[in-house]
Amino acid sequence: MERTVTVAILEGLHARPAAMFVQEAGKQPVPVTISRGEDEPVDAASILGVMTLGAAAGEVVTLRTEGDGPDDVAAIDALEAFLSQETI
Repeated sequence: MERTVTVAILEGLHARPAAMFVQEAGKQPVPVTISRGEDEPVDAASILGVMTLGAAAGEVVTLRTEGDGPDDVAAIDALEAFLSQETI
């Protein structure tokens, strides 16, 4: 499953928001990757990967899981909801 999401978090995925995103990704029942543009996908539960991604507010990222079952949908929904907040 794959979904594109616009990062609404005003600070982007840097420092504290990145740490909180990684924590949320780690709670998901399936592994999720996140990518920006043509960059290689990184593990959404990896602080180093997410910090390296450096997605700013207003940028579009792609969330992916390997399957398309209910756990995959729930994981993508949860991470999309997180990224769609302006403030956290």
